[in-house]
Amino acid sequence: MSSAVLRPASAPLIAGNLYDKYHTRNPLARRLMAGFLRSFDALLALRAGEGVLEVGCGEGYLLDRVRGRFPGARVAGLDLSLGIVQLAARQGCPGVPLLQASACQLPWADRSWEVVVACEVLEHLEDPATGLAELARVCGRACLLSVPREPYWSLANLARGKYLGRLGNTPGHLQQWRQRSFANLVAEHFSVQQVLAPFPWTMIWATKR
Repeated sequence: MSSAVLRPASAPLIAGNLYDKYHTRNPLARRLMAGFLRSFDALLALRAGEGVLEVGCGEGYLLDRVRGRFPGARVAGLDLSLGIVQLAARQGCPGVPLLQASACQLPWADRSWEVVVACEVLEHLEDPATGLAELARVCGRACLLSVPREPYWSLANLARGKYLGRLGNTPGHLQQWRQRSFANLVAEHFSVQQVLAPFPWTMIWATKR
């Protein structure tokens, strides 16, 4: 299957800063990302023949990881940035259908994808409830979500001298959640099955009601 990079009419989503955390050489950041990926692998459970959509796919690292773990899975991704989508098509996950679109207006019918992944996306939305409703709409069975866990995320930024004028809040992050408050938000749209806390994130596996 060849890559497809399409443009929507509009994409009302706030994007944050671009940082390739998956390939960083910083030893501490690499250790944190290893914990993130262990939790991701532990939660993502696919059945034979299921399809996976990643909303906010970035450079395509997680999609490529899913494709490697589940070679029979149908996978696709979308991101707000056309440039990032094009980079993913060239380098991160060539051969995967990719789309430039907004998490708040997903261009698929109800229950189009058995599993939906949205990691490091909802904190960028002005209206995360609308984004979650869209994820739930196109999801057929389960959803894997992650967001920065506060106040630890901001404190970690302050500890490394970043974003001091913003009290450690990363540019582009419009929302902040503690673990319980994020789980409560997800529970308004899904049935929360498992919550993991790889520092400094909250990661949730939730099923369709």
